Amino acid sequence: MTPFRIEFQPGQPIVDQVVFAATRAFVSGQMLPGDAFPSVRALAADLRIHPNTAHKAVQALIREGWLEVHPGIGTIVAHRVAPAGGDRWGLLNDKVDALVVDARSAGISLEDLQRVIVERWAALDKTEVR
Repeated sequence: MTPFRIEFQPGQPIVDQVVFAATRAFVSGQMLPGDAFPSVRALAADLRIHPNTAHKAVQALIREGWLEVHPGIGTIVAHRVAPAGGDRWGLLNDKVDALVVDARSAGISLEDLQRVIVERWAALDKTEVR
């Protein structure tokens, strides 16, 4: 059984939504390094998506370093090493820029954006950890 759930949203590629949901499970502690990750077939069946879409999501998670494939064992959550100081910000710059542009386009104030970010950060901390 897949240890995370998704309510698919129209207008965004399903593979991106699956990758985001899995990444959220990793950073929130729902899935820990060394945990088994569902097979492509199981992921597709559990989420009711096409197996090719599930395969693309798993491949993206492997490329991003969230998953490792071990022949004879299967796919597991990787033990990740945090990037060095300056590299961390480099990884986020484009995403932060996009968030700021989207927020300003939607008429969201800086204060409201900060409040939502703090709330979402806290929600990840509250996610049930084993």
